[in-house]
Amino acid sequence: MEAVSTEKSVSQLPDTQNQNDIRQLPIDKVGVKNLKYPIAVKDKDNEVQHTIATIAMTVDLPKEFKGTHMSRFVEILQSEDREIHVDSIEKILSEMQKKLHADTSHIEIEFPYFKQKFAPVTGKPSLLDYVVKFHAVRKKSKKDFVMTVKVPVTTLCPCSKNISKYGAHNQRGEATISVRFKDTVWIEDIISVAESSASSELYPLLKREDEKFVTERAYENPVFVEDLVRNIVVKLKENKNITWYSVEAENFESIHNHNAYAHIESHNPFTNGHQEELFINRY
Repeated sequence: MEAVSTEKSVSQLPDTQNQNDIRQLPIDKVGVKNLKYPIAVKDKDNEVQHTIATIAMTVDLPKEFKGTHMSRFVEILQSEDREIHVDSIEKILSEMQKKLHADTSHIEIEFPYFKQKFAPVTGKPSLLDYVVKFHAVRKKSKKDFVMTVKVPVTTLCPCSKNISKYGAHNQRGEATISVRFKDTVWIEDIISVAESSASSELYPLLKREDEKFVTERAYENPVFVEDLVRNIVVKLKENKNITWYSVEAENFESIHNHNAYAHIESHNPFTNGHQEELFINRY
């Protein structure tokens, strides 16, 4: 009898979130952030890579409602397979709109992505980690998808090389490349574009002969941070599947207490009054 009484009391609990809000202010984004969840991503070299993502899920909230139902975001995520595949992102966005009565839904999925590197002389294998982010949006029936890849690189200063008797200063840098696309663009291809645009790519494992090779290669290929973003954009333009790009480069300067920075962004296809269907789910 006590169990029945408890069940009745739960069903009669007030739904505070659905109460009217007298301030009449709509909210652009409301939801949950910093959710950790396993995902599977297509890997160009190994078919599938399993990793752990940090996820944010948000929707718009009409002005008449006091709050959204935070638990429903987690329920939607948990209703998927043990791992989220990118193929399921559009379904998740649709479920968020439906169950939370929203016009617009967002999901941001950020995760470490690993690529096997081989030392340039000895061929020693090791894994290097990159940061990848998927940001998908569904507004009513219109969809958008942006992929961002952060790639660590080495840059050597052309000015320092030209004015110095002994060597030149070099530093680690980071290229951040965001793209929209109409057909498959592999994470590995974006990584390759960034690494081939720098003075040298990075390797987790280098023996002495590898270190000599990498150091000399960087010296023979000096690039400013400006050169880095320009080199990347030239290569991105060769890929006809890419419809939009944003390229940032930041050098963690070795002889200054500040960083050097450059940014190039292409024309945004969503500023011309209509939104194209660019959602890609082939990973």
